[in-house]
Amino acid sequence: MSVLVAGLLLFFAIHSISIVNASWRDRIAARIGTLTWQGLYALLAIAGLLLIVWGYGLARQDPLVLYQPPDWLRHVATLLLIPLFPLLLAAYLPGRIQTASKHPMLAATKLWALAHLLANGNLADVLLFGSFLAWAVADRISLKRRTPPAAPALPASRFNDALVVVLGLALYVGFVLWGHGWLIGVPLIS
Repeated sequence: MSVLVAGLLLFFAIHSISIVNASWRDRIAARIGTLTWQGLYALLAIAGLLLIVWGYGLARQDPLVLYQPPDWLRHVATLLLIPLFPLLLAAYLPGRIQTASKHPMLAATKLWALAHLLANGNLADVLLFGSFLAWAVADRISLKRRTPPAAPALPASRFNDALVVVLGLALYVGFVLWGHGWLIGVPLIS
């Protein structure tokens, strides 16, 4: 469990700098250079993510059950995740979906975390998904008082919303049928 916690601390420490002190981030980036800052940020985020994946895998080998969700919550979780991939794509494809959701990546993160908390009751699950949910909520609240950095995006097009929905739902179906089992080791449909 300590590897998972270390990964979460590292990952969210770097991802929370803007929430806690955006001006400090800007000063450091100006001092060492934007590309150097982005490189250090990426290295620390990747290291944190790798520790999370490794630590979660270790924790799943010897799970500590906190609660046992009823089976029907797995179906609710699966339904909650339908907009996940469209929201992820909307973060990079400007359109009405992006405008309506304001911060589609954070909305997707919150849905992903909530759905997994409903369907999983082990300590590692609560730590992992609860941390992501808490961070996404805190980041969304903090965005009300700060200017978010410009995110890379494809050009605006009247077709972006249709592309977001069609590709997002195709990714969702593929992930439910094959991707989750292949990547996570837990098939959603058996």
